[in-house]
Formats: sequence, structure tokens, C-alpha cells
Amino acid sequence: MRSSLAPAIRLLNSVSRDSWYRGFIIVLTFLFYTSYHLSRKPISVVKSQLHRNCSEFPNPPANISENDTTWCNWAPFDQSNYKELLGSLDTAFLVAYAIGMFISGIFGERLPLRYYLSGGMIISGVFTAFLGLGYYWNIHALWYFILFQILNGLAQTTGWPSVVACMGNWFGKGKRGFIMGIWNSHTAVGNILGSLIAGAFVSSAWGLSFIVPGIIIASFGVICFFFLIEYPEDVGCLSPDSNDAPKDELENIQVVNSSTENIFKHQSGDNIEHSGNQDPAEHPHAISFWGALKIPGVVEFSLCLLFAKLVSYTFLYWLPLYISNVAHFDPKRAGDMSTLFDAGGIIGGILAGAISDYTGGRAITCSVMLILTAPMLFIYNQFGQTGLSTTVAMLIICGMLVNGPYSLITTAVSADLGTHESLHGNAKALSTVTAIIDGSGSIGAALGPTLASVLSSSGWNYVFYMLIAADLCACLLLSRLVYKEIKELCPCFSKAKGDNDFKAS
Repeated sequence: MRSSLAPAIRLLNSVSRDSWYRGFIIVLTFLFYTSYHLSRKPISVVKSQLHRNCSEFPNPPANISENDTTWCNWAPFDQSNYKELLGSLDTAFLVAYAIGMFISGIFGERLPLRYYLSGGMIISGVFTAFLGLGYYWNIHALWYFILFQILNGLAQTTGWPSVVACMGNWFGKGKRGFIMGIWNSHTAVGNILGSLIAGAFVSSAWGLSFIVPGIIIASFGVICFFFLIEYPEDVGCLSPDSNDAPKDELENIQVVNSSTENIFKHQSGDNIEHSGNQDPAEHPHAISFWGALKIPGVVEFSLCLLFAKLVSYTFLYWLPLYISNVAHFDPKRAGDMSTLFDAGGIIGGILAGAISDYTGGRAITCSVMLILTAPMLFIYNQFGQTGLSTTVAMLIICGMLVNGPYSLITTAVSADLGTHESLHGNAKALSTVTAIIDGSGSIGAALGPTLASVLSSSGWNYVFYMLIAADLCACLLLSRLVYKEIKELCPCFSKAKGDNDFKAS
């Protein structure tokens, strides 16, 4: 008597071929962008090694004078203006990233996605490793570190438009927000792994803090070249939105006969035209930069993300110092506490995606979270450091509200706009739209920490006033889209308005 099929095998058989491929793409793109953030993080870890408190070393080398208080530092960061010099490394990367992002999407649409993404990862790995080689080559020129920060910032722009475009090709609008909300946790995972890897080498040989992450992202670039699948149709899977296509469009679908390798196009009536030696239809042409800007909602969401990312990146760069100064925690504990903000961001991204999928209102979801963020930032600044439990709760809540809209706009919203109905099925706008939106956000990411460095000298209250003002600006920029979504989601609202307009006329 034959035994029944093993439970695990039955489970495997119950998953369709399309689902296997989609799961594979989720994991692959998750790992790819994790490696991007993993290779960005070392600079923040190594900063503390480039300029240290030399009094912590009671026995300096014999050839060092007792009056020399900078012997343990790495020139040129041994000067009194070391904070400005270290800050210039961040500025170089962020400005290059912001400028390059607007160009990156245009190239991403016109080059094979697999080649573009894998090449960008390999080049980024090389530039990251060159920062670490400065340690072994004993380089002390500021221009060297700034140069490779700029080059790395440009190379890193290949990542986000490419992975979002690939995810948009594989996943339809139905559950896109929830799926991408979970998927977007790669940012936090990459930051954590980057900190751990860089921290493992920073005290002994900080050059390895860059070289090892550089090798990792370059290795993933090789994996990308061999395994990435850009379109579901390339492996015979169904397009994610094929079931949602209008009936008259489905009647015009091309059918490939594998036995004869002939393509038959179904036309109206009973007239069927045979096209014997045609190749399968090519993917649509790329969209221009100005054409992408004309897509309804691109400009509003781009400007909204500028202010939303300004708030998020100000927390990213200044939160540990704020906690240390206000709550009087030591630097290590303040750094550990700041990770709660990232943890809240993961939760916020998933919630924002799930809620927007359920309601169908991306702009409404973002606006509600932005509205709640403003008073929460004020409360956190006034009462957030009164106790440990209060600090933990406020950091998680602020992380949820600040990073929720940011995550939703950079993932599901970008993918939605890149496949907007005005494009008539042309999904080639995905990379350009994503680059425009995230490039605009990167301008805010560069402005936020710079403004905070100026305002913090007058007091932390001014920093939070700036964050609240930016948050409200982000919300106001979505007002037109919110109004439009409310009309679509509430027919009674549209009907009432129409009745009033009729009476007024």
C-alpha cells in the first residue's frame, strides 16, 4: 500500500509557479537593497575612530610628545574643526545622491534592468572599498575621502529606481502597499547589519569596515547579473494586473503557440490575422523626464517626500546626539535607544501599506499620518525624556508616524504612479518616476541635517519647530490628491457636491 504524499511536498505543490517566482523576486530585491544600505552605514561608525579622545590612552607611543592630544586621530580629522570635516563627507554623499537620482531613472529606463542594477552594485562596492583602502595606503588628504563619497553617492542611485521598478513589474496594485511595506524593512536591516559589520573591525583596522561591506554589495551585484528577472512575461508568468485589464483589451492579447512559434493576434469580429515569423512583442518604450512629470500626482508626491524625508533624515543623523544631550545618556546607550525609531519605522511602513491597500487612498493615509506627526513631535520634545518607558514609547510612535508616509511614497505610491492608467499600459515609466520622487526626497535628506546643525546651536526647540513646519508642508502638498480620493471613495460626497453645484447654477 502506497503512503500518502508527504505534507511538506503537498504544501510545495499547492504553491503556484507564479507565486514561487514572485517570492523569489521579493527575497532577491530585498537582499540587493539591504546590501546598498549595508555599504552606506560604515561611514557613521568609522567617524568615531577618525577623531577620538586621546586621553583615553594612558600610554602613548614613545615618539609622541605628552602634550600632543591628537596623536591617536586620523589626519585631516585631527583638527579642531573635525565636525565640519566629517559633516562634509555626509554632505558630499547626500548631494551627489540627490543630483544623481534625477539622472539615474532616465538611464534605468533605457538600459536592461539586470545590467544596470548589477553594474551599479559592483561599482558601488569598488568605491566603498576605496574608502577603506585609504587606511592601508595611509592617505590623509580630505579630497580623497570626499571624492569617493561623491562617486559612491552617484553609484548608489542605481539601486532604488531599479528595485522598485522590478517590484512594480511583478506585483499589482491590489496588495502592493502591504507587500512593499514589509519589503521596505530592508532599509533598517541594512543599517543594522552595516553597523554590526563595521563595528567588528573599526577598533582594530577601520579600513575593513569599508572593504568588507564593499565586497558584500559587489558580490550581490554578481548574483543580480545571473538571477534577476525583470518582467514576469520573460519566464512565462502572468502580468500582475492581467486579470484587471478591461475586456476589450483582453480580446487583443497576443498568444504565443509554442509548437509552431507563430503569433496570432485576436482582433474584433471573426477576422484573425496570421503573422507567422513575428517575434514576441517587445517591451514598451521608455518615457521622457518631462513625460513622467506630467503623470497626475508625481509632482505632489515628489514635493511631499522632500519635506517628509527632511524630517526622517534629521532624526537619522541627529537623534542619538539629541537623546545624549537631553536625556543625558552615554553615547552607546543613546545610539541603542535611537534604533527604536527605526523599529517604529518598520511598523509604520507596514501599517501605512496595509491601510492604503484596504481603503484605496494612498494620499489620505499619508496625510492622516502626517497630521498626527506634528503634535507628536511637539509632545516628544516636551515630555519624551521624562522617563525610560516614556522615551521608548515615544520613539516607537514617532518612528511609525514619521517613516510611515516616507515608506509608502517611496514604494507603493512610486510603483502606482509608474504604472498609471494615463500611460496606457506602458510600465517603462517606473524607474524614471521612482527616481524623480526619491530624488526630490533626497534634496530634503540633504537639507534636514544641515538645517539642524545650524538651529541646534540656538536650542533643540528650534530644530523641532523646523521639523513640525516641514511636516505640515508635506501634508498641505497632498491636499488636492486627498480631495480627489475622498470624492472617489465617497460617492455621497461627490453627489452632494454635484447637487449643490446644480442648485448654484
